[in-house]
Amino acid sequence: MRKLLSSRLALFLLGLLIILLAVLCYFWAATQPGVKVTVDPNVIADPNAVAVIGDYIITKQELEKRLMDELYPDSYDIYNEQDYITDAQAVLMKMVADKAMIIEARKLDHTNDEMIRKSVKQFREKWLVNLLFEKHLRGKLTVTDSQIQQRLKADPKLDRAGAEAMLKNTKANSLLDQYYSRIYEKFHVKKLSNNFPKAAEIHQRLLYQPKKPRKAAFIRTYQVKEELTSEEKDIVLVEYDYGKITLKDWFDTLCYFFAPPSRPRDLNTPKGVEQFLERVLRMPLFVSEAKLQGFDNDKTLLKKVRDYEDGRLLSNVQSGKYKEVKEPTKEQIIAYFNKNKEAFRTDRKLKIDLIWCQDLKTARKVKAELDGGKDFESVKQKYSLEKKIKPYDTYPGGEGLFWKDLWKADPNEITGPLKGFYRSGVKWRIVKILEKNPGELKDYSNNMEQRVKEEMLTEQRKNLLDEYGKELLKKHPYKVYAEKIKDIDPLDIP
Repeated sequence: MRKLLSSRLALFLLGLLIILLAVLCYFWAATQPGVKVTVDPNVIADPNAVAVIGDYIITKQELEKRLMDELYPDSYDIYNEQDYITDAQAVLMKMVADKAMIIEARKLDHTNDEMIRKSVKQFREKWLVNLLFEKHLRGKLTVTDSQIQQRLKADPKLDRAGAEAMLKNTKANSLLDQYYSRIYEKFHVKKLSNNFPKAAEIHQRLLYQPKKPRKAAFIRTYQVKEELTSEEKDIVLVEYDYGKITLKDWFDTLCYFFAPPSRPRDLNTPKGVEQFLERVLRMPLFVSEAKLQGFDNDKTLLKKVRDYEDGRLLSNVQSGKYKEVKEPTKEQIIAYFNKNKEAFRTDRKLKIDLIWCQDLKTARKVKAELDGGKDFESVKQKYSLEKKIKPYDTYPGGEGLFWKDLWKADPNEITGPLKGFYRSGVKWRIVKILEKNPGELKDYSNNMEQRVKEEMLTEQRKNLLDEYGKELLKKHPYKVYAEKIKDIDPLDIP
């Protein structure tokens, strides 16, 4: 019996040792530059995961959406076929690199950047309060038919839907005002009115005696940060259970949420300070109530906030990198123009009429009927997904990677089936070329300098960001599931 127990214990310890070694090997691998961590797909919560980096999972749906975003053209005339990526692997690697930049930004403590921190706080609070309102108003915004009829009689210009919406909005505001009054009492709000005169005095100082010359005739956000002393920022205007409102909070609300024309004009008086304070106070009190009810742990909210913060971090990283790009000299601008003259051709356009088709089979049928001599407009009315569409001008920047196929056709030619951007996706179409304007290929002139420079900077920023992403992917381990994306092609439509 002892031998059996001893044998089982030895096996157990051996198994434990193997697991420990495996874990140690995993974490050693994760610290080596350029090593891609192998993650078992079965341990990933989302079976649609196509890539993993850090605690980020990129799903197939996210990849497909990003692919379409990459394909959609810009709204200006410059066309460069290489700007449009149709390869799922290439786009996925861009997405993984973006996540690496966010991970690096967190590691470098960019979350403590004042602008990012404030923005994320405001975003979180807005959604917290939305959840609170949704719960409080649920099932209470009912209106009767007689109320709607009375509203319609009072305002004949309204339709039924408008009258109902107006009544519900009025009722919601009334219910929320009542709710706020109860919260106000519940949290034992106490105004420190003896500090109001000081607040009014400081407001006037920032408004009329800024430390730095200021063109604007109103208080700017930088003044709150730079011109208030620490003691002034900490002046308490209101105390309540779970929090307080300081003079800095008061000024922050004034500067961030109220455009100058809508700012109160009596903030030079204690009464004006108090009245604006009432407006400042609503959000913190509702936020405190939302937290008391546990909405700050809502999983959907936490994801929204994390996604928003990620977006701000990525934008911050990109902006920082963009600043590293040096302004090109005039000689470099001229050289770039001469090398890429075709990209700066002006006024190149096509006037087209088209028939959007449900699928390739329909498109071929439409083309056959048109080739057989049927009238374009009658065929459009019979088959098109958009029967009311009129002939219009289209440009390289509006067609993106589909421009080159359109441009091959001659005036009065009916071409297709061709692919094109239809709403948020891609559809087949039959296109009638009505007019073809090749535009004008111009020589360099000074009034083109800014346009050429912006195109140069855009290209250099993109290249710099791509290189930075590749550099970070050597530092942060990741895994791509190539077998899950091999069949993804946004242009492969039926």
